[in-house]
Amino acid sequence: MDIRPSLQLEGPGFPIRPHTCIDCLGYPKTKTGIALLYDEVSENAYDIRLKLTKEVLTIQKQDVVCVSGSDHSANHRTVTLRRQPVGGLGLSIKGGAEHKVPVVVSKIFKDQAADQTGMLFIGDAIIQVNGINVESATHEEVVHLLRNAGDEVTITVQYLREAPSFLKLPLGSPGPSSDHSSGASSPLFDSGLHLNGNSTNTAPSSPSSPIANEPKYEKRWLDTLSVPLLMARISRYKAGTDKLRSNAFEVLALDGVSTGILQLYTAQESADWLRAISTNISDLTLQNMKMANKCCSPSDQVIHMGWVNERLEATDSSQLYKFKFLALKGSSFYIFSTPPVSTLDWVRAEKIYNLCEVLFKIHKLWLADDCWLQANLYLGIHQDYDLEDQRPYCFSVMVGHGKSHYFNVELGSELAVWEKSFQRAVFLEVQRTGSKTYVCSWQGDTLCFTVDFALGFTCFDSKTKNVLWRFKFSQLKGSSDDGKTRVKLLFQNLDTKQIETKELEFQDLTAVLHCIHSFIAAKVASVDPVFMDSQSIARKYMYSN
Repeated sequence: MDIRPSLQLEGPGFPIRPHTCIDCLGYPKTKTGIALLYDEVSENAYDIRLKLTKEVLTIQKQDVVCVSGSDHSANHRTVTLRRQPVGGLGLSIKGGAEHKVPVVVSKIFKDQAADQTGMLFIGDAIIQVNGINVESATHEEVVHLLRNAGDEVTITVQYLREAPSFLKLPLGSPGPSSDHSSGASSPLFDSGLHLNGNSTNTAPSSPSSPIANEPKYEKRWLDTLSVPLLMARISRYKAGTDKLRSNAFEVLALDGVSTGILQLYTAQESADWLRAISTNISDLTLQNMKMANKCCSPSDQVIHMGWVNERLEATDSSQLYKFKFLALKGSSFYIFSTPPVSTLDWVRAEKIYNLCEVLFKIHKLWLADDCWLQANLYLGIHQDYDLEDQRPYCFSVMVGHGKSHYFNVELGSELAVWEKSFQRAVFLEVQRTGSKTYVCSWQGDTLCFTVDFALGFTCFDSKTKNVLWRFKFSQLKGSSDDGKTRVKLLFQNLDTKQIETKELEFQDLTAVLHCIHSFIAAKVASVDPVFMDSQSIARKYMYSN
């Protein structure tokens, strides 16, 4: 294993028009748009509207509300229609019990009977016709009943807030007169009741119109669920698997409340929403970090924290993923199952590692479709792991005793931030620490090996403290190890120009090698920070794409 840094240094078209507010940096802060809420149990999807603010993601559903007058019938409205010689009832219906959905009003024709009442809306489920309950009726049964109900038809309706998307009901402008079509065909037939039914009266009937003292209704988008974005997390994958949902994701709040599966209509819309929500989550996390750092000493500041997915190996060799919350704070790298919300929570981390003794490695970039392999071949990305999973933005953190953690993030921009944050946190810790000393042995003698930011490498006798040898960082020309306890360090003698080999044994060789890598990388960064920035794999390729 060569521990010297190299060029591949591995250190750290809807009726409701969508609205987006952009800040001066070009990042969305507020945003609205239409999406689908997918129910994995029923496998149905429902039209919803998403409303994003800096701190909350809100799900809205359409409903009919009383805007004036008294509403004595709760959610039910009873409407009397007078059939007209031309235009009939002035509406069309879809659905039925055979499709496991109610019969709903799918079209309302402008200036005809249904429209003139001001009390019927596209999406209204028909509950009764002339006092006959039709909630369990088929489509044809309701059509027959309406066509043969006479000149005056009284129907009771209730707005269907979760109308399955396969009904293809037009959203329209929230109002009773909308006859917009979504332009997409539905597998269910539209029965037009604007045609004449079996009328007993051939004379023109008086128009259906609202009575002056009757309540007035409007269709509006109403808030049904608000998910706080502070410490929230996003997932595009089916729970615990590497199966990517197509143009869909889920947002989960800190308390576990979920938006459900949010399905967008195009890949571009999905990407835009993911970036917008992720940006707002990141901004809130940054604010939270700044507040926490006011209570911390300069040497114990939070550099970065956020949600990731950790890959776990199941007993049947399948790959499982679990949410983890990572933090870089002071001298340590923390792994939590839930975010720390108080000072006491920091000591309850699942794992805590010294930053000088970990090694950050990018494993996979997804530059374009099926393009991560090219990234591996040409960018020098580490490939020790089995990369058969389909998650695109992956990194590992190698720790002591040859162990490591394998993580995935949702967006390439997140991968770039983690790379930069690890690099910064490690460099700061090296500069704060100055040096680290490890007990080692060789040929039965107990020795001490020191890595010093200013002096380089020093080996001395643990008892007498006599210095046995010392070399600068620049004199290290190579290294190799047995993968267990023993390492060979190859130094160039400044006087003779000859290579001198120094062999040592350590109880935790991996930690020592990571420490050497951290100190050398920090030294290079202190001399040429521009060079170090140029080695960033994620930032260089993610931001350019």
